[in-house]
Amino acid sequence: MHDFLARWQVERFAEAADAIIASVARRMRAGIAGLPDGTYSFEDVIDDDGVAAADIPVKVRIEIDGEEISLDFDGCGAQVPGNINVTTTGLEASVLYAIKVLVDPDGPNNHGLTEPVHISAPEGTIVNAVFPAATAARAQTCQRIIDVVLGALAHAAPDRVIAASNGSNTACTFSGVGPDGERYVYMETIGGGAGARAYKDGTDGVQVHVTNTSNLPVEALEKEYPLLIERYELVPDTGGEGMWRGGLGLRRVYRPIGHACHFSGQGERFVHRPWGLFGGLPGSCGSFTLVRGADAAEKLPAKPTSMLLPEDGALVVETPGAGGYGDPARRDPALRERDRRLAKVGMGKCTTSQGSTA
Repeated sequence: MHDFLARWQVERFAEAADAIIASVARRMRAGIAGLPDGTYSFEDVIDDDGVAAADIPVKVRIEIDGEEISLDFDGCGAQVPGNINVTTTGLEASVLYAIKVLVDPDGPNNHGLTEPVHISAPEGTIVNAVFPAATAARAQTCQRIIDVVLGALAHAAPDRVIAASNGSNTACTFSGVGPDGERYVYMETIGGGAGARAYKDGTDGVQVHVTNTSNLPVEALEKEYPLLIERYELVPDTGGEGMWRGGLGLRRVYRPIGHACHFSGQGERFVHRPWGLFGGLPGSCGSFTLVRGADAAEKLPAKPTSMLLPEDGALVVETPGAGGYGDPARRDPALRERDRRLAKVGMGKCTTSQGSTA
């Protein structure tokens, strides 16, 4: 870098950096100009904050005017005691991501993205929280911000949006003292379904949008921790039906080996299902279930869940699926047959009791 600056000088370097930022702004403006002018709105809810609030509204009103786009989050719920509040930087990052994937997915990321995008949200709300709001699990709310922006722009860019994905950062933490007397803590987040789009089924069992974490192999986990993974699989019938099917959620079953351990979990879309688009049906919700002994099962709260997992117990985690796209009656029979052959549908988990939101 020293040699580079000696050759080109700091001033030239600064000019080049400014030019790169300006080029990203031009690309964003051009992409926004390709969307039809108008006003678009959408609203959704967050299940709860794990402490005191439930059915927390997240709303957006979007205006597109030429090369400019404005997003107003007035009407969102007040900041909450739980740790799912988002600050203004998290709101901005979520909005910019959602717009960028629609208008310029292949472009670089820098401050130029912000130039044609105008965001407003009242202070003290869950999407623009102020001190001392708790924010550790803000990814849950960031997912919902992205959902409502994509939902609002569905009619502006129906060929580019996707239906609601699993909308959750399903987190599981296990801790305790293993049979060898050593203390341990193991934490992971688990993917779910991705929303269907105008030309393709949603992807099964993936992290989406702002969530991007590792998928630890079962063998590595069991070698390092006193935990047994009894099942790790896709959950049939969790993707919403449609001309294009929503992605499937995941099932992961944990059992402590030779000891009782502490479990702490958090999820979203455990109450309100991921919506479909243009006649597509919603995906299934996620769940935490405690199984004791041979067959007794107890469904646990969505978030946060904190409990002792007994030595003879197992924890079943099922993550949300995703919404479908288009009228299910228009699905290609060959695709339906493929779904049955791959056991993605027809195994008894209902996804047909709720219509699409948009």
